[in-house]
Amino acid sequence: MTAPPNDCLARNEWLCGAYLSTRRHILLDAVVQHLRLTALSVLIGLVIAVPLAVLARRWAWAAGPVLAVTTVLYTIPSLAMFSLLLPLYGLSATLVVAGLVLYSLTLLVRNILAGLRAVPEETRQAARGLGYGPVRLLLTVELPLALPAAMAGLRIATVSAVSLVTVGAIVGFGGLGNLIYAGMNTYFKAQVLTASVLCVLIAVAADLLLLGLQWLITPWTRAGRARVPPRRRRARARAIGVKAGRT
Repeated sequence: MTAPPNDCLARNEWLCGAYLSTRRHILLDAVVQHLRLTALSVLIGLVIAVPLAVLARRWAWAAGPVLAVTTVLYTIPSLAMFSLLLPLYGLSATLVVAGLVLYSLTLLVRNILAGLRAVPEETRQAARGLGYGPVRLLLTVELPLALPAAMAGLRIATVSAVSLVTVGAIVGFGGLGNLIYAGMNTYFKAQVLTASVLCVLIAVAADLLLLGLQWLITPWTRAGRARVPPRRRRARARAIGVKAGRT
């Protein structure tokens, strides 16, 4: 009777330290590609989403079409989205980034717009009374006060992008998704499990990092918000907006 092999790779076990030690360079390259695709797509999405949200806030007639288009884009299945973009970008990393940007717009635009709409009107009036023009009002009062809602959308969009990057494996640019799909095709248990766990860790780490950033840049939301009456809360928001404009 043949004795079982001592190597966990030969036994094809789910948990295998030998896989981590022998494939660490492959794992590192996949993680770097995963992070690069995620960060690039979310940043481009944010650059596009902010003007769209401002446009929808400034002109009420634009809100419907902007939200409708971004919502329709989000409903398109990922495989179909990549297929539609394939004639434009070919089999490249740009194809994956473009698809992820389109998916992120729904989450980012809606949350940024919600944040802008939540800015108290008396805060805007107070800033205008101090001589603020539209651009200065937007940059120093409205956008800072919209940060909590915007950051919530950014966190969701980032976590979604981390998961959707794996679909890019169908065109060879899926970060850890490349390892997951290859491992599933060959039933390589350690590779599938390791790459999947790393995806989860990246998503959790990104969410915690953005949550910490939100905590740092929105100090007015920390203490006693639940105990502050709505009238005093609006007065505080007005004071914060005016103070932000003076700095």
